[in-house]
Amino acid sequence: QVQLVESGGGLVQAGGSLRLSCAASGSISSINPMGWYRQAPGKQRELVTAIVSGSSTNYADSVKGRFTISRDNAKNTVYLQMSSLKPEDTAVYYCYANLYGIVHWGQGTQVTVSS
Repeated sequence: QVQLVESGGGLVQAGGSLRLSCAASGSISSINPMGWYRQAPGKQRELVTAIVSGSSTNYADSVKGRFTISRDNAKNTVYLQMSSLKPEDTAVYYCYANLYGIVHWGQGTQVTVSS
């Protein structure tokens, strides 16, 4: 079992930046992948990005070049650096962790981008 706590969401103007953090309750060194989903009002939850040990990453086309995921195994934390934010990035962002085939979710953090 792993518990995930997101932080760093908020309100930002278009073109701005935010950094989300996802702190895990235990070691993340064996958790692969970890990443972020998001869900906008009236839309399905979609994968934003994921990272595995060794820093292999993938990104949704809509965020490539603007978002960067990273992980710090020593701090049991995954980060999402978001830049050049757009109003369409507005959503609740959820951290997830796949531990031995079982997916764990954080509670979500709201990101709102104003135009």
